Amino acid sequence: MSKESIDQKQINNAVWAACDTFRGTVDSSVYKDYVLTMLFLKYLSDVWQDHYDEYQKEHGDSPELIEELLKNERFVLPRSANFYSLYDKRYEPGNGERIDKALHAIEDGNSSKLRDGDHGVFQDISFNTTKLGDEAQKNDVLRHLLEDFNKPELDLRPSRVGKRDVIGDAYEFLIDKFAAGAGKKAGEFYTPAAVSELIAELVEPKEGDDICDPACGSASLLMKCGRQVKKHFNGSKRYQLYGQEAIGSTWALAKMNMFLHGEDNHIIKWGDTLRNPRLLDSNENLQHFDVVVANPPFSLDKWGQASAGDDKYGRFRRGIPPRTKGDYAFILHMIETLKPKTGRMGVVVPHGVLFRGASEGKIRRKLIEENLLHTVIGLPEKLFYGTGIPAAILIFKKKKRDDKVFFIDASREYQDDKNQNHLTEEHINKIVATYAARNNVDKYAYLADLAEIKENDFNLNIPRYVDTFEEEDEIDLVAVRKERKKLKEDLAKLEVEMEGHLKELGYGL
Repeated sequence: MSKESIDQKQINNAVWAACDTFRGTVDSSVYKDYVLTMLFLKYLSDVWQDHYDEYQKEHGDSPELIEELLKNERFVLPRSANFYSLYDKRYEPGNGERIDKALHAIEDGNSSKLRDGDHGVFQDISFNTTKLGDEAQKNDVLRHLLEDFNKPELDLRPSRVGKRDVIGDAYEFLIDKFAAGAGKKAGEFYTPAAVSELIAELVEPKEGDDICDPACGSASLLMKCGRQVKKHFNGSKRYQLYGQEAIGSTWALAKMNMFLHGEDNHIIKWGDTLRNPRLLDSNENLQHFDVVVANPPFSLDKWGQASAGDDKYGRFRRGIPPRTKGDYAFILHMIETLKPKTGRMGVVVPHGVLFRGASEGKIRRKLIEENLLHTVIGLPEKLFYGTGIPAAILIFKKKKRDDKVFFIDASREYQDDKNQNHLTEEHINKIVATYAARNNVDKYAYLADLAEIKENDFNLNIPRYVDTFEEEDEIDLVAVRKERKKLKEDLAKLEVEMEGHLKELGYGL
C-alpha cells in the first residue's frame, strides 16, 4: 500500500473494529485502556522494526553494530517485548502474562520517558486479569486483539505512513469515541476537540512559551496549544509542554498520547495538583508559565479544603473555596503559576463560578479588583461529555490593556446533534474574532467597566451584561378571534357528521 493511498478514516475504522474483541466481555471504560495500550505498543514496534530493517540493509554483515545503533533509538525495545514476538506466540497459552512482561520490559528500557518516580505508564493496566474471563477465554480474547492489530491497515511503519500524524490522530479518535460512551467518567480524561481548539486560540501560545495544564487528562488541550505555535510560527517546536494529572491511568493516556503525536518535549507529572503540586522550580516553589489552560473537574467535592489554610505556596490567600466545590481552588492555583509579565490563562468552569456568593464571591471580587479577569465566554449546553449543563470559559491575564471585563454570549450558536452539541469552525472563528476586537456586539458581546461590575455586586452572570432578549411578534387579536370562530364552526360540522355515522352503525342516541 503506497503512502498516497493511506487514509486516516481507514486506520480509525481498523482501530475501532479492534474494540469488537472486547464488546460483550468487558465494559468500554475498562477495555479502552487495553486498546489504547496495544496501539501504543504496535506503534513502538513498527517504528523499531522499520529502523531495524534499514540498518539491516546498510550493515547486514555487522549485527553488533546494528544492536548498538538500536540502543540510540527514540524507544528501546527488547526483542521479547516486540509486538511481533507476541503475535507469533498468540496461539500458545499465557498471552496475558507475556504482554504484561513485554510492557514492563519496555518501561524498564525507557524509564526516563515512561516513568514518573515509581509510577510507570503501564503500572495501572494488566492484560493478565480475570476481567477478561477465565484463562482460556482471556487467551482467546487477547489472540483476537493481537490479530486485529496485525491487519495491513495498522501497519504503522514510518516508511509506510510517512511523517503525517495518522497514529496520533487515530489515538485521539479512539479517546473521543470512548469519551462519547463513558458518561460522567468522560470528563476525567477528555475535553471536546472544538473546545480545546477554542481555548488554544484564545490564549495565543507563542514561540518559546512554557505551556501548562494542571489537570491535563489525556493532554489533548495541552497539545492543541502546541499546535498553535507550530501553526503561527512556521512549524516551530520551540515551546515546552507541562502537565499534571491525578488519575494514574489517565496520566498514562497523556504520556502515550504525547509520544504518539511526536511531542517528546514534555513533562507530565502524576499526582493531585491541589494537594500536591509537582511542577516546581529549583527552589521548590511553584513553577511559572506563560500559558496555563485547564478543563478541571466541575465543582469537585473533597478537593482538600482542610489543609488549604496551611498551603505553603500561598495559593488561597484570597480566600478558601467551599469544601464541596473546588472550582476556585483550581483557578487560584492556576493564577499563582502565571508568569508576572506574560502570563495568560484559559479555564473551563460551570456557570455557578460566575455568581455564587460566600467565599467564592469574595474570591471573585478580589480577582476582578486585581484586574486579572479579561474575558467571560458563555458556551452552549451539552458540549461536554457526561454533563448537559452549559459551561463558560474564563480568560485571565497578568497584564491587561484596560480595567474592563469582556463578555461574550456564545451559548445560542452551535451545531445541534442528537446526543451532543458541537462548535463548528465557523462558531469558533466568530468567538475568536469577537474576542480579538473587544467591541460591543448587539445580543452577543459587551465590554463592561469596573463600575458596572461593582454595581452588580461583582456578579458575572452573563445575561446581566449581554442583553439577548428578543421581542416577540405582536399578536393580531382580530385574526386570532377569526381563526377561533372558524375552528368552532368546523368542529360543529364534524360533530354532525360523526353523529350521522354512529346512527348508521346502530349507535344512535
